[in-house]
Amino acid sequence: MAHSRRNAETLLDVLSAYDRVIEVGIGRRTDVAAALAERDLSVTATDVHHREVPDGVRFVRDDIVDPDPSVYADTDAIYALNLPPELHRPTLEAARAADADFLFTTLGGDQPTVPVERRTIETGTLYVARAMDR
Repeated sequence: MAHSRRNAETLLDVLSAYDRVIEVGIGRRTDVAAALAERDLSVTATDVHHREVPDGVRFVRDDIVDPDPSVYADTDAIYALNLPPELHRPTLEAARAADADFLFTTLGGDQPTVPVERRTIETGTLYVARAMDR
């Protein structure tokens, strides 16, 4: 059974399709941001608390519930890992304001609270909410 997932895309493969990405709520899990920076993406990480980030990753302290639109203005995609349901809509709103895609994973059995496409990735399900024209 382990072989069935070998051909699944990884989170890095999906996110590498973008040039400029922002990770919302990076916390202490910096491996994805670091790997994307190594792939020559422009990576910004945000969190409500100051966080140390890897070389090549820019950090901005920001609260996605009350975001600074200038932080997200020039990005292609906003992503979040293990995003709690109460942050799905605020993050989607920030992505729409920036005309960026919003990709996220949830923790455990949490389901998305915004309209999404589901993509199977190596580690489970990646939810993709596309930027919409107003």
